[in-house]
Amino acid sequence: MNNVLIVHAHPEPKSFCTALAHAAIEEFEGRSCSVTLSDLYAQRFNPVASANDFESRSDPDYLVYSLEQRHGLKQGTLNADIVREVDRVLAADTVVFVFPVYWFSTPAILKGWIDRVFLSGAFYGGKRIYERGSMVGKRAVTAITLGGRDHMFGPRALHGELVRGMMRHFFQGTLGYVGFDVVEPFVGYHVPYCPDAERDRIMSDWRAYIATLDQQPLMKMPDLSKFDDVFRPLE
Repeated sequence: MNNVLIVHAHPEPKSFCTALAHAAIEEFEGRSCSVTLSDLYAQRFNPVASANDFESRSDPDYLVYSLEQRHGLKQGTLNADIVREVDRVLAADTVVFVFPVYWFSTPAILKGWIDRVFLSGAFYGGKRIYERGSMVGKRAVTAITLGGRDHMFGPRALHGELVRGMMRHFFQGTLGYVGFDVVEPFVGYHVPYCPDAERDRIMSDWRAYIATLDQQPLMKMPDLSKFDDVFRPLE
């Protein structure tokens, strides 16, 4: 059975973005998957990484967050809300992210979830990145919504590339970095302003995307065989 974690980040329960998250639950459960939902706003997830994330510290006088993550992981002193989300990711075969684009990025609550949950030592560390990262074998799927029209994004368009440009930090610098197989994302354009018929089409396309997920292309990530032991290019 495929275990699916849906990480949803939209503040409005009646939003179209939230409807996409719930449609994903229906589609995956309809395929006999076990589905867990992390609705970050609904569960009031704390997005602020701080010293308070650790019940005890290896260095109480100076905070190096990634080193304290490693210490907390070994000692079992991470805050319970972090442990819950880490366990959910580790148990999942597929992690689905559903969120609106805010200012060429993710909502702050999702960025904070990544900061606190993608633990140094558990998700990545040292040379354990990309195809050596700890999430190798897991799949990351994304549905994003935004207000812009599709013609505003592309190599020569007003805003430039969406996935490999403004959102590269998320798809490569976060998901690919820790080893996920990153599926080319689903994008709903102009969602706050389009007519209901267009939203219906986007929803139908999203359900079809999930139904054909195994056939969706993966994003290309750096090939570490082309770099030396300190990640200098070999050519």
